[in-house]
Amino acid sequence: MLRLLYALFVRLAAAPAALFLALRGRRQGDAPGRWAERFGWVPRPAGPVTVWLHAASLGEVVAARPLIDALIARHGSGGVWITTMTTSGSQAVRRYWGDAVPHSYVPFDLPRALRRFLRRVRPQVCVVLETEIWPHLFTLLARRRIPLMLANARLSPRSFSGYRRVRGAIAGVLSRVALVAAQSDADAERFRALGAPHVERAGNIKFDLAPPEHERAIGQRWRADVGPRPVWVAASTHDGEEAAVLAAHRDLLRWHPKALLVLVPRHPQRFASVARMLERDGWHFVRRGDGDTVSVPAEATLLLGDSTGEMFRYLAMADCAFVGGSLVEVGGHNILEPAALGLPVLFGQHMFHFVDARRLLIETGGAREVASAQDLAVEIAALFAQPELRTEMGTAAAAAVAANRGAVERHLALLDEARASWPPEGAGR
Repeated sequence: MLRLLYALFVRLAAAPAALFLALRGRRQGDAPGRWAERFGWVPRPAGPVTVWLHAASLGEVVAARPLIDALIARHGSGGVWITTMTTSGSQAVRRYWGDAVPHSYVPFDLPRALRRFLRRVRPQVCVVLETEIWPHLFTLLARRRIPLMLANARLSPRSFSGYRRVRGAIAGVLSRVALVAAQSDADAERFRALGAPHVERAGNIKFDLAPPEHERAIGQRWRADVGPRPVWVAASTHDGEEAAVLAAHRDLLRWHPKALLVLVPRHPQRFASVARMLERDGWHFVRRGDGDTVSVPAEATLLLGDSTGEMFRYLAMADCAFVGGSLVEVGGHNILEPAALGLPVLFGQHMFHFVDARRLLIETGGAREVASAQDLAVEIAALFAQPELRTEMGTAAAAAVAANRGAVERHLALLDEARASWPPEGAGR
């Protein structure tokens, strides 16, 4: 019954979802006609595709960079096909790898669309990032004897609780996965509890993401242009969170009147609304779009980052960083990016998507948790006033990231094992 209800829901939702995504994509600069990719109408590759890798959104694309680079080194740029769900993810693929790597939107989880996609691309193996579970896709891959690995897989306690209510159905879907490469022991246990038969702990590939030197250099040049003033970044903020960040910055300006906040909202479709909010509230700010340089007059107290895929540049400008999605119940975002740059990291109490990274950075002294806008202002002020504290926390954060690298190599080894052992007896039903 659940399978039938799911199939009916996907069929009914596909057309309105395609229209919504197409309209949003056009507003974000998508080429006309890309909606067809959602139904499997993708260009045929010039040569054989070894690995099809799916990274749903911008965050997953950024996180997957070291794994994708390693796969390209193994199989050539034409041997790796990347799909995304969002326009910002698609733009990130083009920004990082250009036209050398074949790319399209992922088809909806419709059997006909998926069969069309698989006939055209013909991948030898499929890698899906984090926690994307698509029943029809997983079934079709198993029937075609194409091994599937869930890479960098994580399952928060909240998600686990939801999936456990339909454990029977989820166990059937996960039985078609050649291997779940889990981020942590806790994630691995949760996947096993849902019925996944093949689970290994592989570590978090986000630890392997080294800040690109040219990105760091651009950010440092922007910082030099800003001048000798304290700078902090509020990265990947959400609706309802900017108000707290701005309240913290108002308090901070009483102690450090030259302080500059670099505010980078999480979703591109919110850039305009955040800009309107800043205008309404009387902030003297500069809005920087894609391709723009950074020019901040002395009287401006805020820089709005109106661009995607450039977070390392913004972080390289800063003395410290607050990572959003954590003062509101989103679950947090990637706190390892500022840590890798040697920045002290701050975040709110809602970090259930990054439990292990949160614990690691707090235990090693590289991060602190805040509960409110007032707490945030106090912590930022302390970091501005104490350079030695900034250095101590930043060094600890960078060392914690460096000590936990190596997940990409483990993923590659597990992918080889999955390919060699697939399909097991009884697969393909």
